[in-house]
Amino acid sequence: MNHPARPLLLVIAHGSRDPRHAATVHALTRRVRSQRPGVRVATAFLDFDAPTVPRVLERLAAEGVTDVIALPLLLTRAYHAKHDIPAVLRDASARLPGLRIRRAGVLGPSPLLLAALERRLWEAGLRPSDRSTTGLVLAAAGSTDPEAGAVFADTARELRRAGWCAVRPAFASAALPRPDTVVDALRADGCTRVAVSPCVIAPGRLPDRIASAAHAADVLAEPLGPSPELARLLLTRYDEARAAAPALRVG
Repeated sequence: MNHPARPLLLVIAHGSRDPRHAATVHALTRRVRSQRPGVRVATAFLDFDAPTVPRVLERLAAEGVTDVIALPLLLTRAYHAKHDIPAVLRDASARLPGLRIRRAGVLGPSPLLLAALERRLWEAGLRPSDRSTTGLVLAAAGSTDPEAGAVFADTARELRRAGWCAVRPAFASAALPRPDTVVDALRADGCTRVAVSPCVIAPGRLPDRIASAAHAADVLAEPLGPSPELARLLLTRYDEARAAAPALRVG
């Protein structure tokens, strides 16, 4: 019995002038491949890094690929998810009519995202038993889009329900408060220790700004990076898009 080929998973990252960004994205996609060897995975970037999204889609069409699920490597539905990525995919779909392109959802919110954040905190030296005495700064890059802010507020509430002493969002740009302000506020509220948890995928300029602002914290976790939970989350979004109605398109 013949089974239809699985769609190719195209992971679309923002890109950065910082070479650590692309290296981290490629490490994450390698972990995705290792978790699901039967799925072909490709990587493309919106800006700064190569290959670009149009170039990758053109190459895939030339290779005979007919079905692609494009997954934004983004935590929230902010500007890039709502405008940049849909626009570049619509343009590619018009130029490459033989290539079916479906778009997966962004990564957050998700229990797997919470698990990845806590993994990084344990790796930074905390223990699960430290939750009740540790105030947590959930530090994101920042966006003016209220939908993005709502995702981080929801993530903070879920972490608080997991038993942390207090959890408050903070932002490196575009929105307030800043991480150092929240560190001071959690100390003033009586938290025994304060940890900063970067809710960002890869190193770069804004994650470095988070790290700099966290100088007064007791613990600074690493970005999410190629954690196994984040790789599983990418595959979850892939499966959701694959199972969606055939009418799902790139808009």
